[in-house]
Amino acid sequence: MSTIRLTAAQAMVKWLSVQMTEDGERFIDGMWAIFGHGNVAGMGEALHAYRDVFPTWRGQNEQSMAHAAIAYAKAKKRTRAMAVTSSIGPGSTNVVTAAALAHVNRLPLLIVAGDVFATRRPDPVLQQVEDFDDGTVSANDCFRPVSRYYDRISRPEHILSALPRALRVMTDPANCGPATLAFCQDVQCEAYDYPEAFFQPRVWHIRRPRPDLDELARVTSLLRSAKRPVIISGGGTLYSQAEETLGEFADKHRIPVAETQAGKSGLSQDHPMNFGASGVDGSAAANTALQNADLIIGVGTRFQDFTTGSRTLFGQDAKLVSINIHGYDAAKHGAESLVGDAKVTLQALSEMLGDHRADEPDMGARQDWLRAVDTYCARPNDQAAKPTDGQVIGAVQRATGDDAVAMCAAGTMPGALKLLWKPSQGGYHMEYGYSCMGYEVAGAMGLKLGAPDRDVLCFVGDGSYMLANSELATAVMRRIPFTVILTDNRGYGCINRLQTMGCGGEPFNNMYVDCNVEVQPEIDYVMHAASMGAHAVKVGGTDQLEAEIKAARSRSIPTVIVIETVAKDFPGTGLETTAGEHGFFWDVAVPQVSDRPKQRDRFDEYLTQIANARLLN
Repeated sequence: MSTIRLTAAQAMVKWLSVQMTEDGERFIDGMWAIFGHGNVAGMGEALHAYRDVFPTWRGQNEQSMAHAAIAYAKAKKRTRAMAVTSSIGPGSTNVVTAAALAHVNRLPLLIVAGDVFATRRPDPVLQQVEDFDDGTVSANDCFRPVSRYYDRISRPEHILSALPRALRVMTDPANCGPATLAFCQDVQCEAYDYPEAFFQPRVWHIRRPRPDLDELARVTSLLRSAKRPVIISGGGTLYSQAEETLGEFADKHRIPVAETQAGKSGLSQDHPMNFGASGVDGSAAANTALQNADLIIGVGTRFQDFTTGSRTLFGQDAKLVSINIHGYDAAKHGAESLVGDAKVTLQALSEMLGDHRADEPDMGARQDWLRAVDTYCARPNDQAAKPTDGQVIGAVQRATGDDAVAMCAAGTMPGALKLLWKPSQGGYHMEYGYSCMGYEVAGAMGLKLGAPDRDVLCFVGDGSYMLANSELATAVMRRIPFTVILTDNRGYGCINRLQTMGCGGEPFNNMYVDCNVEVQPEIDYVMHAASMGAHAVKVGGTDQLEAEIKAARSRSIPTVIVIETVAKDFPGTGLETTAGEHGFFWDVAVPQVSDRPKQRDRFDEYLTQIANARLLN
């Protein structure tokens, strides 16, 4: 057997460079890196040696680099991914939040985290976390609960099995998620005689499991007997690339479709069976249909609390079916499981249903909802007044075309966008499984890398922007253009509403005005973004916003548009009714004991609401 002598880090990079997709592209499209003493000598030297065949990207923060990588994988519908390497200690633990985000959202991410010395010769090294009772523990053990695959590379030959295992997980549609390789820093530099065959190019095929015939027959029978079925489409629809199949299925069998955050834009907004968002931030059309449904068919969804109104949205007698690639998700809420790939399962189900069609859904409710959205998002007459988030969304929608992708992650905007943004197919990118503040700017960069022909619109509140904005500088350096709409309401407006309206509390520590501070901050976001090289401007109304959105499309660098907004509720929070729309209950615990009548009244309301929850798990 012929061998080649390489360091473990060199072998890792060489191997990654020849792992291919069915389309002839690298599955791992390069590695994001910030070097420190735990990876600069090993991974740093190796990445330099193979820089002509495996690119390295420099970022500003390990967490946000990983967010960019995750957004790239999401844009590619999990057919390609990126890697992130860090030093030991804080460099590694900075990635833990991103690992959790990828884990919750079922998205592939390869994490190569620098670790302590395998020999333990210089222990304790700089930044080493020591466990007083367990000598095998390091800071990287934090990755264990948020990784789909975890391994510690403490011998150079470990990568012979660890790397294929990591990519097996990342390319498995059922178990997809982050793979973490904690790479001892001395082992990165150790040499080993690796088999040359290990470095032969390999094509990774993403399987499409077909459903069990007995499960298929049971679900077919349920659908045939249902009068008012409704589909809830989740992210699995997009990852299966089943968008066209879903649209054809809904049309053929006359079944309305509601969408989750991850599933939105699987159908374009003008598809006649698209009834809009489901649940807490749902449309009146979708939520009413779901309340009245006798059968609810989940497609690629986890039935998360926002989707189900914390289990209060569906009628107690409604039956549930869950089409999902993983049996764990397919069995949630006591659903009838139909385990399989979304695309082939919908095709098989449609074939068994033949020409069967459900009763005519309430198409008038759908039109009423769309008209209400247009009203809520209409251009305000008073351009001097601060607009609502809905009016901002309307302005951005009017200034963009079918190639636009709206993206966001946390705060008020995710719910507003889910309810009000009217996308073309594929025109929506939301990280809401983990709802991670700080994902937005880095995610927009990763999304643009993954979808270079789309017009990327990043909605971010002032709170999330302050949390993580430094990858603007990276996007400027790499000439990655996208548009940031920075809505400034001077605080955490979303949580302030939840605190005061949803939970019966008093305004406290969310809006700057309600904080224990000596001086109210006056942050110049335009100067801040411009200092990193972005084109930045502040607008005074939605007319100016529309003009700047259009102008941004001609630039090769990010554009940041700042607009002050009113901290006002929007339809879909479940806290009020506006413009003919309504959301649904969200279970956020309310204190049982309080001196304030408002708080006690809210707890009584809470007890009434949770009494309606379905208890099946």
